[in-house]
Amino acid sequence: MPELPEVETVRKGLEKLLNDFYIERLEVLKERSIASYGGSKSFIDNIKNSYLGNWQRRGKYLIGSLHTKDKSSKGFLVVHLRMTGQFKFLEEPILPCKHTRVRFFNGIGKELRFIDIRNFGQMWYVPTSKSVPEIVSGIKRLGPEPFSSEFNSRYLKEYLKNKTRSIKSALLDQETVAGVGNIYADETLFDAGINPKTKSRNLKSSELKRLCNSLIKILNISIGEGGTTFSDFRDLEGINGNYGGQAWVYRRSGKSCKRCGDKILREKICGRSTHWCPNCQK
Repeated sequence: MPELPEVETVRKGLEKLLNDFYIERLEVLKERSIASYGGSKSFIDNIKNSYLGNWQRRGKYLIGSLHTKDKSSKGFLVVHLRMTGQFKFLEEPILPCKHTRVRFFNGIGKELRFIDIRNFGQMWYVPTSKSVPEIVSGIKRLGPEPFSSEFNSRYLKEYLKNKTRSIKSALLDQETVAGVGNIYADETLFDAGINPKTKSRNLKSSELKRLCNSLIKILNISIGEGGTTFSDFRDLEGINGNYGGQAWVYRRSGKSCKRCGDKILREKICGRSTHWCPNCQK
């Protein structure tokens, strides 16, 4: 599933390539891709004849502003890529593949296409009369953004003080911190030198500081590399993310640790494959 760096890479691409993209018409090829009230018919009726403006990211959600020609607000287009969702920007007409779910056309031959192999991705239309969290309930439950002032070791200490679950499990919980998934939880815990099985409430203040610093460091590096591609992720221009080649532990089970030479271990923790070095993460 695309995590914060991949979603941020897509956000940058949408803003770069679709500045004032006029949606003259759109097609919904798979009804389940539309999650907002009224289904595809209401979605199409409300979004067509709109311009796409700036894009924001909240956790793993993409939020695009919609406006009229005179810049009056028309609400928001919200997207969650889920496991395999991706956007493709096309300058010339190309027949859609069988995994194409939603198509946005600007009337002069250009298209924004949403492709989703697993078909778990979702879109919402949010009218101006509502806030985004009112329509997209998942956003209400998100914890602080990693790059925000609200995310720090003091916050983590208070939030985790009564949590007996592992720190790996806590990092995957979007209520703890927004946007982190399996890849960057593993990479962050390695960089911070913390065993993923450690009970959350047992972490010392010094470890929590390292954890915060490592998370921000790893996310910044990955964003700079365009995210990670291990299977399906591509940006709007079809380019792979490059962070995967730099990974310290993720998907390196059985290989030598780049730091100490010990063998990287892999084990299921909270139902997710977890990779760590037993020597560097004690």
